[in-house]
Amino acid sequence: MKKTSATAVIVQPEYRQFVEELKARVIAARISAARAVNHGLIALYWDIGRGIAQKQQLHGWGDSVVQSVAADLKRAFPDMAGFSLANVWRMRQLHQTFSSEEFLAQLVREIDKQAPADPQAHAIQGDFPAQAVREMVSAVPWGHHVLLLGRAKLAAELVYYLKATAQFGWTRDVLLYQIKAGAYQHSVTDPKSHNFTLTLPEHLAEQADEMLKSTYSLEFLGLRGAVKERELEDRLISRLQAFLLELGYGFCFVGRQHRLKLGQKEYFIDLLFYHRHLKALIAFELKVGAFEPEHAGKMDFYLNLLNELERGEGDQPAIGIILCAEKDDVEVEYALRSKANPIGVATYQLQSTLPAKFKGKLPTAKQLADVVQATLAQGSN
Repeated sequence: MKKTSATAVIVQPEYRQFVEELKARVIAARISAARAVNHGLIALYWDIGRGIAQKQQLHGWGDSVVQSVAADLKRAFPDMAGFSLANVWRMRQLHQTFSSEEFLAQLVREIDKQAPADPQAHAIQGDFPAQAVREMVSAVPWGHHVLLLGRAKLAAELVYYLKATAQFGWTRDVLLYQIKAGAYQHSVTDPKSHNFTLTLPEHLAEQADEMLKSTYSLEFLGLRGAVKERELEDRLISRLQAFLLELGYGFCFVGRQHRLKLGQKEYFIDLLFYHRHLKALIAFELKVGAFEPEHAGKMDFYLNLLNELERGEGDQPAIGIILCAEKDDVEVEYALRSKANPIGVATYQLQSTLPAKFKGKLPTAKQLADVVQATLAQGSN
C-alpha cells in the first residue's frame, strides 16, 4: 500500500477531523484535571479551617493562633502561595460559614425544593447536609469563595450563588457581575412571568425558569433617555459581550433581524440566540414601551415558524422572551395562558441608581411609607 506524504495528509478532511477530536479530548482532560486539583485544594483548605476552629474551641486558643498557623505553614511550604495570613483566615471563615446551622438549613430547603422528601430524613444534625455542603463547596474555585465570603452575607444568597456558579460554570468576573447586578435579590423580589410550566415538560420548564430573569440590567448601554427599538437593538449588538454576560451562561448569539420566510412574506426576529444547555433557540423581541397582549401573539407566531423551519434534530422547542420597559403581571398571565409555545416576559433597567443630581432631593422609600401611613391614619379619624 502506497504511503501518503505528510503534506497530502494534513489537507485531507479526515485528518482535520481527527485533529479536532484530539483537541477536544485534550481540553476535556485539562478540565477534568483542573476540577480534580480544585476539589483537592478546597478539601485541604476546608480541613485546615475546620482544624483551627476545633482546636480553638477545645483548647481555648485565641485568634492569634491563625497568625501562628499561617507563619508555620508558609515556612514549611515556601513554594505554595496559599498560606498567607489573609488566606488562612478565609479558610477558617469558609468552614465556619458553610457549616453554620443557618447555612445548612437553607441548603436543605433548596434541595427539598428539587426533590421533596421526608423532612426527618434531612435533619440538620445528620450526615446528609454536611456531605452536600462538601460537594457544593468543592465544585467552586477558591477565588470564587474569596469573592463570595467578602460580599454575600445571607445564607440564602450564598446558596444561590454557589449553586449558580457550580451549575453554569461562572467565571469569577461573571460571578462578580451577577452579585453587583443583584441577581439574587431580583430572583427573590421580582416574580418571573412566563408560561413554561404550561408548555414544556417539567424538567425543561425548571431549566427554562432558571434561564429567564425577571429584570435585565442594561445599564452598560449608557442610555439615559427615551430610545427607539432599533437604537436599543443597535446598542445591544455593539455591546454584545456585555449583553451575553447579563443574559447568563449558555447563550450563543445567532443573529439580529433573523429572517423567517413563509410563502411570499418575510418576518424578522429582533435577536436570536441558541442556548447550549437547554438545546433550544431563544428568540428575543425588544419593546421600548409597556407589554401589550398582541406582543405575545406575535411571538407565538414566530416560535411556530422557528420550530417548523429551523429547529434542529434533537433540539427542544424554541423559547421566546419579550423584553420590554414595563409590564403588568396579571395582563401578562392572561396573554400567555392561551399560547401554545413557551414565552417569557421580562423588563429591562437602563439605570440601577438615581442620577447624581437627584440624590438627596427625592424622598426615600421609608419617607414615602411614613407619609402614606400618616395620611391613612388621618383619614380614619
